[in-house]
Amino acid sequence: MKIATYNVNSIRRRMPLVLNWLRQHGPDVLCLQETKVTDADFPAAEFKAAGYHASFRGMKAYNGVATLTRSQPERVLHGLFTGPDNEDFRIIQTVIDGIPIINTYVPQGYQITSEKYAAKLLWLKRLRHYFDEHLDPKKPALWLGDLNVAPAPIDVYHPERRVNDVDFHIDARNAYAETASWGFTDVFRKLHPTRVQYTYWDYFRKAFENNWGWRIDHILATAPLAAKCRAAEVDLEPRRAEGASDHTVLWADFDL
Repeated sequence: MKIATYNVNSIRRRMPLVLNWLRQHGPDVLCLQETKVTDADFPAAEFKAAGYHASFRGMKAYNGVATLTRSQPERVLHGLFTGPDNEDFRIIQTVIDGIPIINTYVPQGYQITSEKYAAKLLWLKRLRHYFDEHLDPKKPALWLGDLNVAPAPIDVYHPERRVNDVDFHIDARNAYAETASWGFTDVFRKLHPTRVQYTYWDYFRKAFENNWGWRIDHILATAPLAAKCRAAEVDLEPRRAEGASDHTVLWADFDL
């Protein structure tokens, strides 16, 4: 199974890049975040023509997640919980070949003194409860997406200057580590323990050209799957392309 994640920062703007990546690489699963489009306007027909089923939930201008799969999902679950507390625009679970795939767009947090940052920390705690309710760490499962946390100093440029950033502040890193400790392994870092590699570069100050980036997009697997991960890489070409998102594609291959 080849699975990938990509924060597109607007699916309508990035549609040619996504379709091109699907044609070139043929993943079994591609998880998208920040689709920024209502369900009525999601380009499901174009993905169907490209050979992919699309499971999605979105809203105008913000958030939105979508999971593209070659095979029909056996199950699709939207949100952290059912009812008025549902986070449909940030998390979607699809089950493919019996494997739950949790595609998430974790809140960014704005500023560490803000209510939005407190909500980010709480969201990660709620996600841990979600894993308890829906998954089993002894069985195959995947958690991936734009998780908006750089877990360690190696994952951000000039880390000594980023200590008060919402994606690198120690509280965010601890909350992320606590959530992942439920039973998930970062497969990229497992295979590349010392590699400096980013997945996000902002549009300013020639950040991409200077490699002033962050590794905040992740693919994590439970132990049975992590043991079968034979490759995990970041594809820089989508970030180099004309009209690029500020993120790029991260993919992993599992020998099932």
